Amino acid sequence: MLRDVDWAILMARAQGGDRAAYRRLLQEITPYVRSLAVAAHREPHDVEDAVQDVLLCVHAIRHTYDPARPFGPWLVAIARRRIVDRLRRQGRTRRHETPLEEEHETFGLHETNCAQEGADAEAVRQAVERLPAAQREAIQLMKLQELSLRQASATSGMTVAALKVATHRGLKALRELLAGTSEKE
Repeated sequence: MLRDVDWAILMARAQGGDRAAYRRLLQEITPYVRSLAVAAHREPHDVEDAVQDVLLCVHAIRHTYDPARPFGPWLVAIARRRIVDRLRRQGRTRRHETPLEEEHETFGLHETNCAQEGADAEAVRQAVERLPAAQREAIQLMKLQELSLRQASATSGMTVAALKVATHRGLKALRELLAGTSEKE
């Protein structure tokens, strides 16, 4: 097989440090390795993952290749072992996984959560309005408008330290206000 001789020459050169020969070898063996992987895998991403596994293995153990021996059988042995290893690993993983079915969904319909979302947003808006002015402004700038500390400081006229304190106190007060609201319901 002429291709096997060419690959053996390229690998021998690659072992000698010829990067161009190594690059060419990898480019030439990739379609062949892919054809071996296609025979074993159904999913395209599994095929590509298997090809990458084989190429990485070839790279890692390229020093073990004996240029006096044929390259093809060496490559096929590596490829088959890596492909079988991948299939075994997938089998073990799939045995422990349960496919997600529709009945596993807790809230399948979007309408289920809509009423609660509106009530929650209104409760938060009312709680923010009940905060002291400095805390309310800090929460609106830092959390609702998502400004940086510098931007919020420039907008509000407060120092960065004052903004941090007001935001911290405001969040604590909001937690207490919202906890009180949920206990009343």
